[in-house]
Amino acid sequence: MKPVIVDTNIVFSALVNKNSKIATLLLRSEQPLLMPKYGFVELFKYKEKVCAVSKHTQDEVLELLYELIRHIDFFDENSISAEALQKAWALVKDVDAKDLLFVALTIETGGLLWTGDKQLRMELDALGFDAFFLPTDDAG
Repeated sequence: MKPVIVDTNIVFSALVNKNSKIATLLLRSEQPLLMPKYGFVELFKYKEKVCAVSKHTQDEVLELLYELIRHIDFFDENSISAEALQKAWALVKDVDAKDLLFVALTIETGGLLWTGDKQLRMELDALGFDAFFLPTDDAG
């Protein structure tokens, strides 16, 4: 079973709407879920924004964040090969450099990238990258 590399925007979506299909998939996935450690920093950086958008208290957001990250393995970026980083850079340099580690981790693990960033998906697809996790409508 291929690992699913979770972009931070997916976790943000789950935090904003804890009853969403995305949240359910994250909490019940049987596939391994991975995220570069950098993703945790991004999540923490925007916690106030998540609270404002979701209308949840900070305690509620942190409780849900804890539940979500219990299901995600954080991968040390230093373990990603130079080859995977180079391939990923060629793919993301003209789109969004912040996605480098997520794409590199996908390449490194032979996994599937789960992102809600449609622009990123379109650009990567145009460059021949098609390793995406696309949940079905009946999932969750």
